[in-house]
Amino acid sequence: MVQSPPLIFDRALARARLERAIRRGAPDFLMLRAAEDLQDRLLTIRREFLRTLDLATPTPDFARAIAASGRAAPLRAAPFFASNETGARVVVDEEALPFAPESFDLVVSGMALQWANDLPGVFAQVRRCLAPDGLFLACMVGGASLIELRGALAQAESEILGGASPRVSPFVDVRDLGGLLQRAGFALPVTDADVFTLRYDSMFALCDELRAMGAANALAQRSRRPLRRSVFLRAAQIYAENYSDPDGRMRASFEIVWLSGWAPHESQQKPLKPGSAQMRLADALKAGRGEE
Repeated sequence: MVQSPPLIFDRALARARLERAIRRGAPDFLMLRAAEDLQDRLLTIRREFLRTLDLATPTPDFARAIAASGRAAPLRAAPFFASNETGARVVVDEEALPFAPESFDLVVSGMALQWANDLPGVFAQVRRCLAPDGLFLACMVGGASLIELRGALAQAESEILGGASPRVSPFVDVRDLGGLLQRAGFALPVTDADVFTLRYDSMFALCDELRAMGAANALAQRSRRPLRRSVFLRAAQIYAENYSDPDGRMRASFEIVWLSGWAPHESQQKPLKPGSAQMRLADALKAGRGEE
């Protein structure tokens, strides 16, 4: 019997909030930063990708980055699109891809897969639709994001209510992604993180921007009770006490985690077989120190 993945996120709610936020002109600093990074990464890869898929990226910024890197515009596949968006598009659920095996040479995804309940399953499906030596290159919100806000809310709720429920969605740890890529059958997996700090006038200003981005709590097991005003005020006080700069503005951490993996191909580098080395490690270390 095949077990269903755990229901971590209310994906319908997350999607509806994001779609509404984009329609209203959501702040796009995270997406623009990620798209610029994607373009830089693609410019370092000296090969053509004739068939490209942009998977679940909520805006056309990744498609523009691909075109700016000198490649053809990708097929955009996402749960929804802006009404004024043009180009080749298909509506899909990123956890149930409809594409045939080996359909694409490059699959990218930007700031979307952090809401997947079955991330290993998504990776396996992407691997299936990549041709041999095809590349998967994606980014998502990382686990170091908003650690200050999470801590302040949890402390305030514990102090006033005697316990805390998750108020900020958890995100994947960059250290786990390499293993997930290998498990899905990718070769040469690489992960890294872009960690940066933004500053706000108050915790309330940060929360307002998160809501405007459609990034409010979408946990399936989230508390349905509104947070008490007293808890919010205490959280803002804790935040100000611990994360203020001398000018009074508050720091907020953000992390964009990047991952890449290749569909296996015989031309790719492979690790040496055990026992095939021509020099003992001890001898190599001596040689490096100039010892006889």
